[in-house]
Amino acid sequence: MRTLSLILSLLSANIVSAADLPKPSGDTIVSPDAKLELLFTRTAPLHGGLTEGPAVAPDGSIYFSDIPFGKDKGMILRFDPKTKKTTVFTDDSHKSNGLEFDAKGYLIACEGSDEGGRCVSRWDVKGRKRTVIADRYQGKRFNAPNDLIIDRRGRIYFTDPRYLGTEPRELEHRAVYRIGPGDKVSEVTHALEKPNGIALSPDERSLYVADNNNGTDRIDPSAPAPKPGAMKVYAFTLDADGKVKGSGKVLIDFGSETGCDGMTVDAKGNLYLAVRSLKRPGIWVLNPDGKEIAYIPTGPSQPGSKEPKGIPSNCCFGIGKESKVLYVTVDVSLYRIPLKVAGYHIPFEK
Repeated sequence: MRTLSLILSLLSANIVSAADLPKPSGDTIVSPDAKLELLFTRTAPLHGGLTEGPAVAPDGSIYFSDIPFGKDKGMILRFDPKTKKTTVFTDDSHKSNGLEFDAKGYLIACEGSDEGGRCVSRWDVKGRKRTVIADRYQGKRFNAPNDLIIDRRGRIYFTDPRYLGTEPRELEHRAVYRIGPGDKVSEVTHALEKPNGIALSPDERSLYVADNNNGTDRIDPSAPAPKPGAMKVYAFTLDADGKVKGSGKVLIDFGSETGCDGMTVDAKGNLYLAVRSLKRPGIWVLNPDGKEIAYIPTGPSQPGSKEPKGIPSNCCFGIGKESKVLYVTVDVSLYRIPLKVAGYHIPFEK
């Protein structure tokens, strides 16, 4: 879910202009006349960073992170589709990134580094009380929990890369972990170089993970950045216990281009990737075999550009009347667009 990479120069919001965008493609997924609707743009005096981690609550509202750089505290915001108003849920998110609601209505957050919580936490939304679920694996602090997905048994799968911050790393690998049963933490795989976005297929037999290696941990800001690495999306087969079987299958390889950040799935099992490509930024929709079936542009094509514009970080579907609405975090803003396919979510308890 969020590549808070040093390529970002988002000190101010770059608003996506519908007039600059090509039309969406993939008529089975989205109308060519569908347009991104701007819902929110940061006004708080935060420095750098971006919006991230949109997640739908049981009441249909959308919670999302606003992540700044350095000493500025991050925020979790709440957009109400009924009023179209965005309010502050908390002005200290502990640098939350990926968000997801569990079946009981608790907000689960991945908290990153760069003076963040470096943990997975649980928020009681009504009482606004935060509890740390896990911040260590085998006694060592996580690198920077980034994105998560929750299965129907309540188990939390999350990625732990590292993109920002001067905190020393304690873990050898940048891995994918699972919390549960109970609050036990187990490693799912460390086969990826820098795991980021994560999703489960509706049948929970496939675990999708984005490998987004921008080449730096920013542990030593004065050191030369290592060479960027893998920019791929993998599909891992899960067994009946939710453990990875064998090596993952590469669904898409972006090559030298910046690849996928966050992701989500629809009810048909199609995968929606927030792709941070400067040449083709937007939501790339793949079927389970990895074939592109739709594309929703979030910014104009910028061959050779060094200044990102209209670059998405993550996406999620609404529920109820908005089950066919896709919410997308772009730069420091929140957008939505109507689709023809409903999203998939684990059922909420009534």
